[in-house]
Amino acid sequence: MSKPTSFSGVQPSGQPTLGNLIGVFQPFVAFQDSHQATFCIVDHHAITSRPNPEDLRTNTLGIFAYYLAMGLDPAKCTIFAQSHLPQHTELAWILNSFTQMGELERMTQYKDKSQRQSDNINVGLFDYPVLMAADILLHQVQHVPVGDDQLQHVELTRDIATRFNNLYGPTFTIPKAIIPQVGARVMDLQEPNRKMSKSRPGPGTILLTDAPASAAKKITRAVTDSLATIAYNPQEQPGLANLIDIFASLNNQTPQQVVQQFQGQQYGALKTATAEAVASKLEKLQTAYNSYINDKAELQNLLQKGAEKASATAEKTLQATKQKVGYVLPSSQK
Repeated sequence: MSKPTSFSGVQPSGQPTLGNLIGVFQPFVAFQDSHQATFCIVDHHAITSRPNPEDLRTNTLGIFAYYLAMGLDPAKCTIFAQSHLPQHTELAWILNSFTQMGELERMTQYKDKSQRQSDNINVGLFDYPVLMAADILLHQVQHVPVGDDQLQHVELTRDIATRFNNLYGPTFTIPKAIIPQVGARVMDLQEPNRKMSKSRPGPGTILLTDAPASAAKKITRAVTDSLATIAYNPQEQPGLANLIDIFASLNNQTPQQVVQQFQGQQYGALKTATAEAVASKLEKLQTAYNSYINDKAELQNLLQKGAEKASATAEKTLQATKQKVGYVLPSSQK
């Protein structure tokens, strides 16, 4: 039997965090074995915050280097930059006409980002979910591995695809979100009620560029509570639950197994063990990352090959969509 298809994308904005490693990069590696997996660096999405052009170029290659450093193999999966396939933006324009304003206005991330960049509430920020829907639907994928904060976007994608299919007949595969069982949302170490963010890094954020010793120190200084009981209760003990999630993710365990392992011990024991696990992971990752990022010509070459590999399905989907809508296609595309 053929493997199911999947699509994942990471935005090249800011330096990736431990949360990105646990909730995004790490699960990707398993998907390249279980799926016909497509991985994208979504640089079109990144420009809604108007980044410095050189930073965008650097971060795009950097995300690709992290993909490779974590173990993604271009021979086993497809990896490309979003802007290298014009079909993404062309399909997004078509899907705009099958998306309601009210649906976009209800997007939680749009509301949050509008508050953070109130001086730059641009159309791209508002229309972001439609482009994300195009990213997914263009490649006819069945599964979309995402953090739980992106679940709303996948649900909108499903609604858009269903609406189009109902009007024009089967065109798009209806995707399903896949959320990691552990580590779907790594929280800030000093503010455990908010997600660790690469766009808003602070003392509670571990960047993948942090020195391993520095990262370990941030873990040992993480906010916990005064209950002095190791239990997995994200509502009452969010800081402790966050540490348990981090340790569990890096050691391929469940939170319940971690609680059992540290039962009866002080918080310090869990912090020390988690700090060591994080430092070890970062040391190995950074060594691999440096070996890739120092050969930018090869990274660009691999991205080009990835785009060529992804273009066949993308173009087939786009042309089918245009034909269904009623566009007069050039004779070479019929």
